[in-house]
Amino acid sequence: MAVGMTALMVMQSCSKAGEEHAMLAGQAAFWNLTGNIVAHDPCIIKEGSMWWSFQTGTGIGVKYSSDGLNWTQGVQIFASELSWWRQYAPNMGSNDVWAPDCFYYNGRYWLYYSVSEFGKNNSAIGLVSCSSIIKGDWRDDGMVIYSKSGTHAYNAIDPNVTRDASGNLWLSFGSWFDGIKLVKLNTSTMKPTGSIYSLAKRSGGIEGADIVYNGGYYYLFVSIDKCCQGVNSTYKIAYGRATSITGPYYDKNGNNMLNGYCTVFDSGNSRWKGPGGQDIYKNGSNFIIIRHAYDATDNGTPKMLINDLYFSGGWPTY
Repeated sequence: MAVGMTALMVMQSCSKAGEEHAMLAGQAAFWNLTGNIVAHDPCIIKEGSMWWSFQTGTGIGVKYSSDGLNWTQGVQIFASELSWWRQYAPNMGSNDVWAPDCFYYNGRYWLYYSVSEFGKNNSAIGLVSCSSIIKGDWRDDGMVIYSKSGTHAYNAIDPNVTRDASGNLWLSFGSWFDGIKLVKLNTSTMKPTGSIYSLAKRSGGIEGADIVYNGGYYYLFVSIDKCCQGVNSTYKIAYGRATSITGPYYDKNGNNMLNGYCTVFDSGNSRWKGPGGQDIYKNGSNFIIIRHAYDATDNGTPKMLINDLYFSGGWPTY
């Protein structure tokens, strides 16, 4: 979920390598979605033969599909706010929950999410889990990590879980304030343990981290620039890669993402404006990428898009 920083902030440009290709997003290996596809910051996961997507919105929006193509609106996760949320985000919107990420581990589905005050880093990442999504036996597992304005430089939003090559679990998070962070998870509690690492920073907007391991590299996908302005959104998906999950991450030109660099992957096209809020999911041996973009043919309504994701020459591509 984007944080509304001032338009006067200096915008550091990402490398344009691959942007021409990215403008063709929605062409190659594009999933033709139907049904209820209105969404923001979607993540995706499969339980058995059923696909599920969780999204920013009241109580966490839920959609499901038997084939990954035709989507139906489900019942939100939280019927009402949890009592502890406003301890960390006292002025958050009513039951307004951001950027969930769902991860299957040790027989449970772990759903990380964030609550926050728009434009401030009074935020917290929370966790619920269940034995089965279709069963819906969700359990509140409490607060994972928080940030407080004036105390923490980082912003505790946009959680994403990654399993590294050794089987360890890591949580990436963060946004505009102090960039993208990473912390190891204790697999007994599914909560942070140890040091917090810095992976990427950018003054013009960076958030929505998602780390994927493939072929000896860790790929850090991020959303850059500004979302949430309909067809005027400047959101883009960008990336870098590293040989260690803790970094350093470099763009395609060899520049460090901690210095404001990244390579643009998807900048949208004439219909789909401001793509971002992405989630990468490994379905068997194949990768897919889900994200939202603003539909210029429907008054800028945010909708979810899905593509197959490939890696060619050591870099991601549609």
